[in-house]
Amino acid sequence: MDCKQVQRQHRVIMVSDFFYPNFGGVENHIYQLSQCLINLGLKVVVVTHAYGNCTGVRYLTNGLKVYYLPRLPFYQQATIPTLLGWARLLRAICVREGATLLHGHQAFSTMALEACINARSLGLKVVFTDHSLFGFADPGSIVLNKVLKAVLSDVHAVICVSHTSKENTVLRACLPPSTVSVIPNAVDASQFQPDPGATWPSDPIHDDIVLVVLCRLVYRKGVDLLSLVLPEVCNRHPNVRVIVGGDGPKRQLLEKVISDYGLQDRVVLEGPVPHERARDFMVRGHVFVNASLTEAFCMALVEAAAAGLVVVSTAVGGVPEVGWDMCVRQPRVV
Repeated sequence: MDCKQVQRQHRVIMVSDFFYPNFGGVENHIYQLSQCLINLGLKVVVVTHAYGNCTGVRYLTNGLKVYYLPRLPFYQQATIPTLLGWARLLRAICVREGATLLHGHQAFSTMALEACINARSLGLKVVFTDHSLFGFADPGSIVLNKVLKAVLSDVHAVICVSHTSKENTVLRACLPPSTVSVIPNAVDASQFQPDPGATWPSDPIHDDIVLVVLCRLVYRKGVDLLSLVLPEVCNRHPNVRVIVGGDGPKRQLLEKVISDYGLQDRVVLEGPVPHERARDFMVRGHVFVNASLTEAFCMALVEAAAAGLVVVSTAVGGVPEVGWDMCVRQPRVV
């Protein structure tokens, strides 16, 4: 199918609970994918829930239209399940925009899962992308996996962001492996150029070395592990300083560790960092640290490498794939 055929056939509705002004890999992925599709001549509309005063219809770069619907989040920005509660509203949006394809993102997104079910009843093509790894034993994962199995049994295509993610999704949703595609996340490296004047310290033993952490401060991102490691690193290496970007429920844990060990001059919590400032934040340091306990891909690693930082990460989930790809092929450029 050539580009002209794609332009004639598809008007895409992206659906997820996770989108700007929230920060994260899923949000960045949806935005960047939408921009690429718009540049190809397709019409793209994003549907998500309201974020505070961000409600109604808004327009982003290149005329990307976003519907911020009045749905109530109840846990980590995921909305309360209703199944058919917003089916009529979704139908109205699809009819108004002339939608031909619905693309749901993230297995934890209630809106995405419900939209996939409702879109099939509207006769739309449905694609689903899974961005994270989930377990099999805890009650929450068991329920989610059952729901995911039901939803993905009736979609046209399933995409995962790494081979590890594919294996996880195939097992959780009981899908034939041949029906699931792997499309690794991409980063526009032109937005993450290294600082031309940056140099590695000539004397790493005595000159300051700055570690950079940029993530949501939640358990899954390894903040508990980070809180154990930072005091030891600072104790062993007096020339190391740490800047932490991001916010979340685990911020209080880091604040307590900084206070208990007297690291106020060594570790700085800078709060949320908008994606448009991520590059400027990263190039302030020398080493990017990722302590995630589970990770399907981790776009921040590719962004940090593109910005010229040395990358250190836990070898979990799809991270080894990302590391190998950076070594062999260099960071992907959209």
